[in-house]
Amino acid sequence: MPTSRCGVVGDPVAHSLSPTLHNAAYEALGLPFRYDAARVPSGGLAAHVAGLGTEWRGLSVTAPLKREALELADVVTDRARLAGGANTLVRDGQAWLADNTDLPGAVAAIRERHTGAVHSATVLGAGATAASTGLALAELGVTSIRLLARDPARAEDTVAALRRHPDLAVDVLEIDVGAVVGEIVVSTIPAAAQTDAVLAATATAAVVFEVVYDPWPTPLALAARSREQVLVTGLDLLVHQALLQFEMFTGHDGPLETMRAAGEAALAGR
Repeated sequence: MPTSRCGVVGDPVAHSLSPTLHNAAYEALGLPFRYDAARVPSGGLAAHVAGLGTEWRGLSVTAPLKREALELADVVTDRARLAGGANTLVRDGQAWLADNTDLPGAVAAIRERHTGAVHSATVLGAGATAASTGLALAELGVTSIRLLARDPARAEDTVAALRRHPDLAVDVLEIDVGAVVGEIVVSTIPAAAQTDAVLAATATAAVVFEVVYDPWPTPLALAARSREQVLVTGLDLLVHQALLQFEMFTGHDGPLETMRAAGEAALAGR
């Protein structure tokens, strides 16, 4: 049987655990699929997709290409349109479907670790992942989100995406001066940007959701563990959103624990 192809695209992409997760799932289910990583710089996604052969079934899309994925797709799901970006492209005949599994993946990741009520939250950073995780928080009952951005002027697309949700109030402040509010804080900023001031500000949250998984553990993850806060990890998010992608790409139910174990082993080896 011919091998079907899938992969992850972005820039940078060499650190991605997605090939590890997807290939472990293919092996567990005995599927004739292969999943690879390809570095595609900003502005290059349309040309990359146009060059893919008919054996290609789907792409996982990471920064900085999530908004480009939305623009090139023939069909866009409601949640991808709401988020203003797509992390998933699925081939359907000659057409490409754009979806966003970060949103339901974040819901599942949070609920796996924390079942309590959430009413307000703070998100560190203002890129495409901030938009999807913010919308996931709204699905969990959050009605007020504060964005703390390194450059609030560059947060317009994310603020617009969040404000498209009918029940969500959003404000945006500079990360160096804004206070963390709410039961949960989500960090989408690099480990290098997690200063002592940022770590101190996050101490008031009951739940810390650190979406970065490489390098691991991040300063924020270490601080959350030392303070005995509930910690939702980037691997939690990655596994849950990858599970949904796997099912869309292959048509098979995904092996969640197999994918999680593969990711944990890979991180431990870095």
